[in-house]
Amino acid sequence: MTASRPVYLPVGVFLLALLLVVTGIATASKLTWLMEVLPVLIIVPILWATARRYPLTPMLYVLIFFHTIILIVGGMYSYARVPLGFEVQEWFHLSRNPYDKLGHLFQGLVPALAAREVLIRGVFVKGRKMLAFVVCCIALAISAFYELIEWWVALILGQGADEFLGTQGDPWDTQSDMLCALLGAMISVFILGRWHSKQIKAL
Repeated sequence: MTASRPVYLPVGVFLLALLLVVTGIATASKLTWLMEVLPVLIIVPILWATARRYPLTPMLYVLIFFHTIILIVGGMYSYARVPLGFEVQEWFHLSRNPYDKLGHLFQGLVPALAAREVLIRGVFVKGRKMLAFVVCCIALAISAFYELIEWWVALILGQGADEFLGTQGDPWDTQSDMLCALLGAMISVFILGRWHSKQIKAL
């Protein structure tokens, strides 16, 4: 018997669709918005299609939801110009808008949690230490591949990629992005891990 989709999934998908429409209309740069929200346009339909035969834990669905919001808002303003980021920059006297780093933190946290869930449920890795190592490696690999995508976009679009890259003049932006992704992965493994394991067992 095929399981039904989690009751909160249609609500989340509707809210994201609404946010996509609003931000897509309001954004000043349609190309930047499209490049930033492309992962949302790919992942959300996949999650919807697989929700019955392979439902994920509530924790993972919730974190994916917040990650997609971060991506959509970043696409609307461009990461370097998100108003909330300017507020945080002023509060902590930072040299740049840190919203981009929040995005990369979730870029490590969410894929790491997804990898952890798949590896545990499929019994692909044995031992907590090896599981933690593999999960962090997967998150870093995804982060590194995304940095390659940014490089390819920069080569294709030239100056037109500045809003998408959002480096804000930081020569170490790539390295700090990957560090944020690693920190996100470590949060998934060492802080959320026990709670996540309980939800996996409940499935």
